[in-house]
Amino acid sequence: MLQSLRQRQLGAKLSDGEVSVESFGNDRQALQAARDGVALCDHSGWGLLQLAGSDRQQFLHNQTTNDINRLQPGQGCNTVFVNSTGRALDLVSAYLTDTAILILVSPNRRQWLMAWMDRYIFPMDKIELADISEKNIVFSLIGPDSSQLLTKLGLEDLMQQPEGNHCLVTLEGASLRLAVGSGLGLPGYTLIVPIADAAEVWGQFIAAGAIPMGDRAWEVLRIQQGRPAPDKELTEDYNPLEAGLWQAISFEKGCYIGQETIARLNTYQGVKQRLWGVKLNQPVEPGTAITVEDKKVGTITSFAEIEQQPFAIAYVRTKVGGEGLIVQIGEATGELVAVPYLTHEYYQASKI
Repeated sequence: MLQSLRQRQLGAKLSDGEVSVESFGNDRQALQAARDGVALCDHSGWGLLQLAGSDRQQFLHNQTTNDINRLQPGQGCNTVFVNSTGRALDLVSAYLTDTAILILVSPNRRQWLMAWMDRYIFPMDKIELADISEKNIVFSLIGPDSSQLLTKLGLEDLMQQPEGNHCLVTLEGASLRLAVGSGLGLPGYTLIVPIADAAEVWGQFIAAGAIPMGDRAWEVLRIQQGRPAPDKELTEDYNPLEAGLWQAISFEKGCYIGQETIARLNTYQGVKQRLWGVKLNQPVEPGTAITVEDKKVGTITSFAEIEQQPFAIAYVRTKVGGEGLIVQIGEATGELVAVPYLTHEYYQASKI
C-alpha cells in the first residue's frame, strides 16, 4: 500500500511490519533540524479516526477533557480520553471540518479507541464512527524554519494562527490538510495527506529542504520535550493533571467521563505526583524506582540517550520537591528539570 511512498524515502529502515519508518539513518541530523531548522517526520503508524453525524461534536465533548463545543470548523485542539476515574487513556488532536471531526490518535490506541467510543454510542445517537487511517498518512513538520518552508512552497494560509487551526491546501496538484502544531513543544505543522498524494507531498517537502525523521528520532525528541505517551506516561495509574496536560483540559465545560475526579483534584489541589524531565549521569531502565534518602518517590517511565546525555521522564511525588531536586535511580544520579511540552497549572481555554 505504501510502496510508492517508501520508494521516495530512500535509506529508510522500516519497522512494525512496514507500517512506520524506524530511521532514515540520519537521527542526529534529524534531531538537529527539528531544533534549528526543519524536519519532516513520517507518522504512518498513527491512527486517524473520523466522527460524522449531527451529534458528533457533543459526543466528543462528552468523551474527552477539552471544550470541543467551543470549536468552529477550521479549528482544533488537543484533548484527553480518560476513564471514569479520570485516568489518562490517550492524548489526541481533534480537528473540526464542516462535515466531520478528525481525531489523530497514538499508534497503539487506534483500534482500542474505536472500541471505546463505540461503547458509548447509543441507538438514537446520530454518530458515524470510522477508522480512516488506511486512507491517509500523517506527517509532522517540526522546527523553527517550518513556516519559512511553507512560504517557499506557496502554503501560507495558517501562519500566525492559533495551534489547532487547519485548512485544506493544494501542493502541485496534491491535496492535504495543514494544521498548526507539531505535536511537541516546538514550532511546526501537522499534515494529513490522502494516501494517493502522500509520495508527491513527501517529495515536495524534502526537495524544499526538510530533513526526513523516523520513529527512533521522534521518540528521542518526544522524551526530550516531555510529551507523554500511552503505556508509558499515559496509563490507568495516572491522570492528565499529573501528566502535565492541563492545556488539554477545560474546567468550565459540563459533565464528561472522569470529570468529577479531575475537578476534585484541581479544586482541592490533590495532585500528588507530576511528570518531570530527569538529567542523568548514566543510563537507566524504564520502570526503575526513583528514591530520595532511600525512600521511593517516583518511577522512570521513558528513557533516551540525547547526544550522549542520558535523559528520562518520570513521575515524582510533589511533596519531595521539584525542579533542581537531586534524586537516585539505582546506581544513577539524576536532577529534575522542566520539559517544554508540559504545563502544571490552569490554562484558560481562550489561550489554547
